[in-house]
Amino acid sequence: MAPPSSNLKQTAVFLQNACVQHRYIRSQDLSNIVERPERLRAVNIGLAAAIAHLEDLLPDLPSGSDDTAPSSELNDLTSALNKLNLDPALDGDSKKIRIVQSEAKVDVLNDSAVKFIHGDIDGDVYLEALQTWVKESSDKAANGESEIPEGYSQGDLYCEGRAVVCPESLNAIQGALGTTCEAVDEVMSGSLDRAFVAIRPPGHHCGEDTPSGFCFVNNVAVAAAHAHLKYNITRVVIFDIDLHHGNGTQSIVWQINEETYRQKLEQEAGVPPEKAGAQVFYGSTHDILSYPCEDGKPVLVQAASTSLHNAHGQWIENVHLQSYTSEEHFWTELYEKYKQVLIKAEEFLEATGGPGDDVLFFISCGMDACEHEYPSMSRHNRKVPTSYYYRFARDACALADKYAGGRLISVLEGGYSDRALISGAMAHFVGLTDVPGDVKVDEGWWGVERLIELEKATKKRRGGRPSLPAPGSRRTWIERTLTILAPLDEVSASIVSSLKAVPPPPIAMTLRDRSKIPSKAPTPVPSPPRPTRAKAQGTGNGRGRPRKSGQVGVELEVPKLAAKSEDSSSNEDELQVNRGGVPGAKKLPRVILKLGKAQSEESS
Repeated sequence: MAPPSSNLKQTAVFLQNACVQHRYIRSQDLSNIVERPERLRAVNIGLAAAIAHLEDLLPDLPSGSDDTAPSSELNDLTSALNKLNLDPALDGDSKKIRIVQSEAKVDVLNDSAVKFIHGDIDGDVYLEALQTWVKESSDKAANGESEIPEGYSQGDLYCEGRAVVCPESLNAIQGALGTTCEAVDEVMSGSLDRAFVAIRPPGHHCGEDTPSGFCFVNNVAVAAAHAHLKYNITRVVIFDIDLHHGNGTQSIVWQINEETYRQKLEQEAGVPPEKAGAQVFYGSTHDILSYPCEDGKPVLVQAASTSLHNAHGQWIENVHLQSYTSEEHFWTELYEKYKQVLIKAEEFLEATGGPGDDVLFFISCGMDACEHEYPSMSRHNRKVPTSYYYRFARDACALADKYAGGRLISVLEGGYSDRALISGAMAHFVGLTDVPGDVKVDEGWWGVERLIELEKATKKRRGGRPSLPAPGSRRTWIERTLTILAPLDEVSASIVSSLKAVPPPPIAMTLRDRSKIPSKAPTPVPSPPRPTRAKAQGTGNGRGRPRKSGQVGVELEVPKLAAKSEDSSSNEDELQVNRGGVPGAKKLPRVILKLGKAQSEESS
């Protein structure tokens, strides 16, 4: 075991079992449902394996310190298990890495950070609608109606052409937000330095008031707003390494930066200064051929290709993933291009004041670019080796150490095959964990042979979880992985078993050939322009963040949201519900540069 070191950064895992409650209730056949509760078990397997390996490299957490004690409002893993009267002999808790079994939740209608991102000065229309969808979901499913009303793209919110919320979805959404904000609280309090938050549903496709791509709220954006409002964080760096472009996050970041830039111009013109607004850097690596750009719509492709630095207050960097031919090709050539998001983030921080207590880092961590993702999800072969999740985490942590005192929170986004989630979570968490400088991490931990061994050992038996191995019956790291995983399985299984199924009537569906892009898609009738919002009083008034039309410095173009299906399925053919036009669709502000005919598209 490595000798103790007080200089090592402390990293924690944050779990939220309410997130397994968000599920598909229309059918017992879930073979084509990829954004499923079981995703979290695959992540837990990867995290348990990472911890099992890391325990040999790390010193114990200080006994009796705040690092091992649960927060005043929440239970850590040990306390949660004791309340459930689980067998204490399982001893799944780790003395090396803190595991937080969070019970934190936010009230989406009364939380200032949620309202800052998704609220509205004129009334919280979207947040109220979200609660209504959840409340009415069972009745609508039983009657053969969509849980999501017309005006929203059904396929964008779930696969199989069918939108999904269920009676417990609000618990999952509010738990995901609460857990992410709790991780911010723990990092900002200094009790730990880095965190990985394993939650669902994901968030980076959700804009201010329009859900899409499995996302109903934007977890990372809300967490950043929480840090800004509660801890006066004024500079935020968001790295997005999901396979798909985080169009919702980018649109929200643009609006925040635009408002801060307006404040700056007004102050330069003599307006009395007010509390400093937030400045956010957004850097994304993604496949430009996949959702939301799969149909080649100019506004979406341009938004996902924009790179803009210190112009009109914007700091945006988008880099397109490419196919690699070998590990050497990836690391010597492609990864150097992908590191552009790190380079531009550093330029942003240097231009805005250098290192400081007002800086916080986030990673929107999607595992769906992993080499082990379903071929149907990553159809264009824009993949990355599993070690990408390890090495990018190491590089991002180094940047956070330099500019933010090490403060970094990584939040789960996409990733759908079990192997992609297991391997990606393992590699990424190892990358987030500080180890003694003379210790070398073995990247073979997430190699294919060990993954196969891990998958066999953790495969559930019919009707239950895998049994614990007899001592010495398996390799030590497998035994330890199963020991850490067992109580996590027990807690989530008890929640899943309490959920009630809703027997739905049959619904009409047709097969869609995914190899062809439909020539026409229903086009919604444009909504009337939204009124200019009044300026909010301060930042914590609970009535949303003001966003004004016609502001200085940049023109915004808001595209219409067309009905389309999310680029995700475990099969090449996807079932899709027949539906007509989508009148009165709400709009997701995807901000793009207006490019003249003589100008070419800016692409990284």
